[in-house]
Amino acid sequence: MAKLYFHYSTMNAGKSTILLQASHNYRERGMETLLLTARLDTRAGPGRIASRIGIGEPAQTFGPADDLFDIIESRLARGPCACAFIDEAQFLTRDQVWQLARAVDDLNVPVMCYGLRVDFRGDLFPGSAALLALADEMREVRTICHCGRKATMVVRMGPDGQPAKDGAQVQIGGNETYLSLCRRHWREAMGDG
Repeated sequence: MAKLYFHYSTMNAGKSTILLQASHNYRERGMETLLLTARLDTRAGPGRIASRIGIGEPAQTFGPADDLFDIIESRLARGPCACAFIDEAQFLTRDQVWQLARAVDDLNVPVMCYGLRVDFRGDLFPGSAALLALADEMREVRTICHCGRKATMVVRMGPDGQPAKDGAQVQIGGNETYLSLCRRHWREAMGDG
């Protein structure tokens, strides 16, 4: 029975690495997969899912206006697809999460979503909020704060090297921009100690 999965964490936890490994495992057994990633994240190049450890794969991109049910249904029309993998799932819209749920329910295709849970302010991303509400299974991908505790939050570093306290929810960046912290150190960095 197909399910909608949400694998979530902070930055630098290895979500893309896990996604790519899971897709590889399917393909190694002769099963095809569908890889999708957010069009606005071009850090690894357009239409590419890549990991900090150097592995990557081409992927179809999605934007807020794309119907993911239609994309998955079109892929199935070309032949079997054992699983759909969504990277940068925090950028999904609520409607797109419902489209993925319909693909699971009506097309019987497992969908594995990987993304951030919260932004640098500690607020849920819309896609993540919808996934937390609708996913059949949720799995936390763990990473650690500099103190050794589990990191559950992220700060965005400003050009001055100080944590940003406001700004747009979405700013594409990696290690040069974001730092994963435990809640205590996030509160200290944000001046809420």
